[in-house]
Amino acid sequence: MKVEDLVAIDVHTHAEVSSRGHSSLDDDLHDASSAYFKVEGRRKPTLQETAAYYRERNMAAVIFTVDAESATGTPPVPNEEVAEAAAANADVLIPFASVDPFRGRAGVKQARRLVEEYGVKGFKFHPSIQGFFPNDRAGAYGLYEVIEETGAIALFHTGQTGIGAGVPGGGGIRLKYSNPLHVDDVAADFPHLKIILAHPSFPWQDEALAVATHKPGVHIDLSGWSPKYFPPQLVQYANTLLKDKVLFGSDFPVLTPDRWLADFGKLTIKEEVRPKILKENAARLLGLATP
Repeated sequence: MKVEDLVAIDVHTHAEVSSRGHSSLDDDLHDASSAYFKVEGRRKPTLQETAAYYRERNMAAVIFTVDAESATGTPPVPNEEVAEAAAANADVLIPFASVDPFRGRAGVKQARRLVEEYGVKGFKFHPSIQGFFPNDRAGAYGLYEVIEETGAIALFHTGQTGIGAGVPGGGGIRLKYSNPLHVDDVAADFPHLKIILAHPSFPWQDEALAVATHKPGVHIDLSGWSPKYFPPQLVQYANTLLKDKVLFGSDFPVLTPDRWLADFGKLTIKEEVRPKILKENAARLLGLATP
């Protein structure tokens, strides 16, 4: 990967379908998220198609599945498949994984193997879909130990989710799990763990900003929202106190980098901060560039 030649690094993209056509979300949840993001005729790009998409744009992308099998009954796109596709497209794809916290010791072993044998750089957690509080010591703490020890990154969905939106009962998905204050405990208990809080954390934006300014290892990605809808305090902090800790993320394929970047270009961001958000902060956090 020639980082110096990249236009941007997108730290938040989804592997939604396996090589066998298996989806990590059932049709009801998939369709509901499409409606939430107002995406008509949404298709599920393969891993190879995603690589080609980002290569055409001279961007790199962090890509992952979401393992919430214990809560949804639907197995994820295999982490190994995501990692192998990233290895085959190492000029543009950066592999993250996802391990259901309810897998217990087997999940901890799986996480270590994914880092050591497959080169996975981080792990995605979606507390609302997976149905766990990030600070539940009996849950994911064994996973965090491995992630911290190996120098990988823990990426947490925060705030409201489009998954289940509009479905009766929200598809059983509970928003309370994704308050970023729960991740503050994780950052305190694992002081060397590299953490990303994903998305503008509605309705807990101020909580996310507080955690990111207080805990050195906590960053914020800007995925899942068009920049024209960013809360003003998020823009203010991105321009100032958090200018070295805010990261470009799209949420592809539900929100494309094309749309995100077009709207970001209209946002009042200092010119010296723009390259930090688009590429430099992510390159440093991912170990793709020297500090």
